[in-house]
Amino acid sequence: MQLTSFTDYGLRALMYLAMLPPGELTSITVVTEKYGVSRNHMVKIIHRMSQAGFVQAVRGKNGGIRLGKPAETIVIGEVIRALEPLQVVNCAPQNCHITSACRLKSAIAQAMEAFLAEMDKHTLHDMVSGNDDLAHLLIPVRPL
Repeated sequence: MQLTSFTDYGLRALMYLAMLPPGELTSITVVTEKYGVSRNHMVKIIHRMSQAGFVQAVRGKNGGIRLGKPAETIVIGEVIRALEPLQVVNCAPQNCHITSACRLKSAIAQAMEAFLAEMDKHTLHDMVSGNDDLAHLLIPVRPL
């Protein structure tokens, strides 16, 4: 299984936001530049994550984006469910003539549930807490 780039960059954006001091705002442009992804793509990702409550978008002159809730409460499996289409194969009868007798779709569904169950064991906080290497890569040391 491979996550879409939409979900991949969504998770990366959340990790970046989680590394910021609590409540600090940043911009979509900063996140876009950090990961070298299209700004249009990141706008769509942030919008979807904002709708799901993972990100808070603050409008206005001093606006920006930040985590929508504490990193400890953001479960990675929930983020994946909110961003990923999760339909690994198309078993619609018009696309596959063996659908009525196929056991593969059930095996794939079980594998997907196992994957999501594992991801439900991890929070955003687990991904960033105490991860100094990640902090050095994402958040440059600010001069005093």
